[in-house]
Amino acid sequence: MNTKRPTQQIYSNYTKQDFEVWKTLFNRQLELLKRNVSVEYLKALAMINFTQDKIPDFEEVNAVLQSTTSWSLEVVPNISEQKEFFEFLSQKKFTTTCWLRTMEQLDYLEEPDMFHDVFGHVPLLCNQSYVDFFKGISDIALRNIDNPNAIKLLGRLYWFTIEFGLIEEDGQLKIYGAGIISSKGETEHCLSKKAKQLPFDIQTIFETDYRTDVFQETYFVIDSFEQLYNSLEKIELLLYENILQLNE
Repeated sequence: MNTKRPTQQIYSNYTKQDFEVWKTLFNRQLELLKRNVSVEYLKALAMINFTQDKIPDFEEVNAVLQSTTSWSLEVVPNISEQKEFFEFLSQKKFTTTCWLRTMEQLDYLEEPDMFHDVFGHVPLLCNQSYVDFFKGISDIALRNIDNPNAIKLLGRLYWFTIEFGLIEEDGQLKIYGAGIISSKGETEHCLSKKAKQLPFDIQTIFETDYRTDVFQETYFVIDSFEQLYNSLEKIELLLYENILQLNE
């Protein structure tokens, strides 16, 4: 789907239904997440000041992000092309849509909307180690942007961390991936016995494919966001080793 979407947030354009959609999704997800999401996400959610009754205003969000980690939001109409996406991240800009799904689309949407982008991703942009990792993998991607094998492997890393990552806190598995945070079904599935939870391992992630149209079969568990950031050097080293093997 590639429907023409807004290229800037005009707050006055949000309808009564938009506010109802945001409120419904916010309340439903937060109730699920209170028991299952990373404490770092909850801290960041309070810092970014998202509430049930107000669709986030990007000017206000940017003011908070700039004062904490120097990041900001860049409005895009649809999913960005890879090069554009990584270039913005390398500039400490997170690309986000500003449109919301309808009431009929609460449980499934073919493309990411503002609830996924903003509720799922944006709070943790207040966490320094998280954004340092985010920027780090983007810098690696830009250095290899013309190598399809490299981008494929980094895509897997992004998928199993930023989008669908789990974290262990005080001996319990918690959620931090935005694709889980914004999805009722994935939230319920990822910590169940139906799913496989493995320790974070770069090589295993590079060897693990994924699908975008079903719940994930496998999730990888980190110890902390510092672990992710500290893994950047090893990520780049293993990336080049894997590329060499794929080219043989």
